[in-house]
Amino acid sequence: MKKTNKIFALLIIGGLFAASCQKSKQENTQENQEKPATNEIKTEVKTDNVTQKPTEKVAENPKTNTPKIGLEIGDIAPDFSLPDTKGTPVTLAQFRGKTTLIDFWAAWCGPCRRENPNVVAVYQKYKDKGFQVLGVSLDNDKQKWLEAITRDNLTWAHVSDLKHFDSAVVPLYQVEGIPTNFLVDKNGIILGKSLRGVELALALEKAFLIRN
Repeated sequence: MKKTNKIFALLIIGGLFAASCQKSKQENTQENQEKPATNEIKTEVKTDNVTQKPTEKVAENPKTNTPKIGLEIGDIAPDFSLPDTKGTPVTLAQFRGKTTLIDFWAAWCGPCRRENPNVVAVYQKYKDKGFQVLGVSLDNDKQKWLEAITRDNLTWAHVSDLKHFDSAVVPLYQVEGIPTNFLVDKNGIILGKSLRGVELALALEKAFLIRN
């Protein structure tokens, strides 16, 4: 009887041991299934001793030296066309080759009129070095616009469609208030934004130091 009980006890222990191993095996199998097959993931493809990135990675992150069109510093300023004081269409692209200040203003805008002397000063200082100003007016009264140009001695190019804040250029440049401006280099790339007074003078000084 004792021998029989001993054998029965050994069978129970063996069964438990077998069950435990099976569970362990299942857990290992599950863990292996949950772990990513890192050995199967390839980050590079080597062909004839030349290392190439996978084509899908290149497609997701194309590298280019060409700036995008946008409104951030380093972007290419969006081109536009507006009539000048005589009604002749003028485009921003016509100013390529020169550092240009795109100056949004209006005759009715007090802060704009107070800022104009600063713009006149830097224009006189740098115009012979290739600096231009393109005044973009948000006026709706042509006569008042022309009078302000003369009175403030703004002797550069001026354009306006005389539609106030309904001008097509307002959403293009996300103009929410004036005065505001964009300083672009000879390639149309934005160097600075909303530059007034001393900030404008320093930005132009830096721009022309780099050019020289």
